[in-house]
Amino acid sequence: MPALASRLAEVQVSASVVMGMKARELAAKGIKVISLSNGEPDFATPAHAIEAAHQAALTGDTKYPPQGGTAAMKAAVIRKFKRDNGLDFTPDEILVTNGGKQAIYNALMATLDEGDEVVIPAPYWISYADMAKVAGGRPVTVNCPQNNGFKLRPEDLEAAITPKTKWVMLNFPNNPTGAACSRAEMKALAEVLLRHPHVWVMTDDMYEHLVYDGFEFCTIAEVEPRLKDRTLTVNGASKTYAMTGWRIGFCGGPANLIKAMFNMQGQATSGVSTVGQAAAAAALDGPQELVAERAAEYRARRDFVVDALNAAPGIACHKPEGAFYVFPNIAGCLGKTTKGGRKLETDTDFALALLEEAHVGVVQGAAYGMSPYVRISYATGMEELREAMARIQDFCRGLA
Repeated sequence: MPALASRLAEVQVSASVVMGMKARELAAKGIKVISLSNGEPDFATPAHAIEAAHQAALTGDTKYPPQGGTAAMKAAVIRKFKRDNGLDFTPDEILVTNGGKQAIYNALMATLDEGDEVVIPAPYWISYADMAKVAGGRPVTVNCPQNNGFKLRPEDLEAAITPKTKWVMLNFPNNPTGAACSRAEMKALAEVLLRHPHVWVMTDDMYEHLVYDGFEFCTIAEVEPRLKDRTLTVNGASKTYAMTGWRIGFCGGPANLIKAMFNMQGQATSGVSTVGQAAAAAALDGPQELVAERAAEYRARRDFVVDALNAAPGIACHKPEGAFYVFPNIAGCLGKTTKGGRKLETDTDFALALLEEAHVGVVQGAAYGMSPYVRISYATGMEELREAMARIQDFCRGLA
């Protein structure tokens, strides 16, 4: 049989996908599984966005799309960046992509040479490191422990940057922890980056509108305009507008980088669904009250989940500033044995046993570069969250 590419040895199937598959396998057997492993809003796409897609289809906007995005979508993105982030872009500084993930992939593929380093604060979204490896780069992870609020410290960033560093990746509010940086904290990181002009900066702002308790989101090119000419600001419609399945991402950055990413996209997927872009443009330009209303619901869920997890023996849960995840420490559960006889040595053991015995799906912290933790998504209804937390508490009480 012909051989597969050697680069696949560097890439793993996402742990959240694996846990989701296992949960579906149990559900197919008639077992009621509550999956808290996926980062997907449980809300509906706004009706006016769906109507915009419908009208686009009815009027014949169903042909091949412009490779970098429709004029209407680019204009909506430019207005969004100005309105929400105080950032000014021109159309040649905007690229519309198949989800925010493709924007990141395009950027890494367009810039990394073999051995270039990509600095990634840990815990991190699973795909960052794998995409860097596929592009020939070397991920350099920087530990951001819970006693620092899971945030990147300037001195740790400084220590991680070398002459080989090509990118520094920022994701606050963070997946998997929900940690977010204040303006002062972001400014301190910017001061470090200003000292290293050979480094590109990528900020994944997918959770920007999901912040709580009066926390004010900021993005690095807004905080430090002197970094704008080497910063790629990535965002999308998935989390803010519950449009995960529409696959609409976008980014703003310097024209030379966007041109290179445009070229890369042309060899991978070409343009993005025209009706999807019509829907996303309508979401960006339409009423924004729904965003705040949903964020308030997420905050209530966060508070409930944090309190419930802290009531479970062996679990200690930090209260995050944003996103819709918590990242509880499960160290107090390790070294113990479940009711089903499974010895828990690692957070992976914990996640698998919780799924198989309590039928609650979470993702092990090892997949995000930090143990012993698990990631729990609270992007699901309160009724299911109550049942899931009751099952987790019962599971932990049964450990011996």
